[in-house]
Amino acid sequence: MSSLHFVKVIPLGCLCLAGIAVCFSRQSFSAESVRHPNIVVLFADDLGYGELGCQGNPQIATPNIDSIANDGVRFTNGYVTAPFCSASRAGLMTGRYQTRFGYEFNPIGADNEDPRAGLPPSQRTIANHLHDAGYATALVGKWHLGGTAKYHPYRRGFDEFFGFLHEGHYFVTPPYHGVTTMLRRRTLPNGDKGRWISRDGRTVLSTHMGYDEPAYDANNAILRGSQPVVELEYLTDALTREAVDFIDRNQERPFFLFLSYNAVHSPLQGADAYMKKFASIEDVHRQIFAAMLANMDDSVGSVLQKLRMTGLEDDTVVFFISDNGGPTRELTSSNAPLRGEKGSLYEGGIRVPFLAKWPGQLKAHSEYDEPVVSLDVFGTAAALAQKPIPQGSEIDGVNLLPFLAGKADDSPHRDLFWRVGSKAAMRMGDWKLLRNSDRRQQASNWELYNLRNDIGETTDLAASEPERLQELINLWEQRNAEMIDPVWQR
Repeated sequence: MSSLHFVKVIPLGCLCLAGIAVCFSRQSFSAESVRHPNIVVLFADDLGYGELGCQGNPQIATPNIDSIANDGVRFTNGYVTAPFCSASRAGLMTGRYQTRFGYEFNPIGADNEDPRAGLPPSQRTIANHLHDAGYATALVGKWHLGGTAKYHPYRRGFDEFFGFLHEGHYFVTPPYHGVTTMLRRRTLPNGDKGRWISRDGRTVLSTHMGYDEPAYDANNAILRGSQPVVELEYLTDALTREAVDFIDRNQERPFFLFLSYNAVHSPLQGADAYMKKFASIEDVHRQIFAAMLANMDDSVGSVLQKLRMTGLEDDTVVFFISDNGGPTRELTSSNAPLRGEKGSLYEGGIRVPFLAKWPGQLKAHSEYDEPVVSLDVFGTAAALAQKPIPQGSEIDGVNLLPFLAGKADDSPHRDLFWRVGSKAAMRMGDWKLLRNSDRRQQASNWELYNLRNDIGETTDLAASEPERLQELINLWEQRNAEMIDPVWQR
């Protein structure tokens, strides 16, 4: 494990969280004037593990996102709890494995308005917790945890909401001015299969996925609070505007900002300025993806700059995470060197870019190699806010600060658990148990990999390590017995 440390500062007290005694340290203010750190979570959508500069991508420069790693910590084994959008968000938002409360699948389209499809109101969110600790809370961007009234972000602990409720949204609405748009189609205008490009180059149609582009915007308005608004800016830029404004208006009190991008999720729409920046990329599919990622990177830069300009940078913990692995065939998003993609329980579906910084507290240019998971954002936030988790609302996430400070010798998690229908996985140490059934199978055979020696999951060791295999199967079944059946599924 790489060396990380905190800068020595004056202790203010202790909190016991998830079985870990945590000593808090802040700058030398009086106890009465101490302001708890701000917490900003930058949540990308469908970003592949290998697509950032700090993750090894030389093609698309991402200097602003990379700066979070440069100024803080890059978690080399950072995971989410599901290989697709909604269930992954349910885990992060509650700090609990979503299968504990029956949230296992991914409502899309009209299913978002099924009254059963949403984050159960019984579950306490990170926004609830921080709101009750005196934080101002805002969700900017994608929700995807229920599209009906009882699931609205206002009812889940957020003071402010600007964004949309379903799984996706167009970045620019028809007639798509100022962008190049690539849409999936079953059939091209000439009746052929393949790719069709308009004369002006601004519209690209492709049959490579075998189905039409989803109707993302149907019954899915951009909302300010609960009221629809007409948004004319490219959506990533609009989300940036709202996030920066929230920071500007809340300088006097601690805040929690969940900036939930829909980039780089489809539909593929690249703004003109960014398309020109990547004109050297010959494949327009990849060019649009690069444009969208660079646009999001500049958005991150604007948020970080606002924190610096307001003097809040040193008092703000920033996380950057993707909600799941990249859907490579759909977006070109690379998960290299991992196997699999979005929807899969191979590493490419669940291991994601995972970064954090806290200037003056976390050592810059650091890497942390033990497995962590998005659930730990809640655990860490609760510690930063010095507000214990209420009895009966215990979480699976842990406070990462003692581990990053070198005050805890063990790993944050003895094991990590996944279940999506008949798909299943468990990581314990370097070992990974996996059953990656497809939709036509009730269950496939268990597979076993040593991730230290085989990060690409190329060599199945199930036959040669039968005792290890059975140990992990038993552990997965033990964890699974703690979960409940899905409350909703298509």
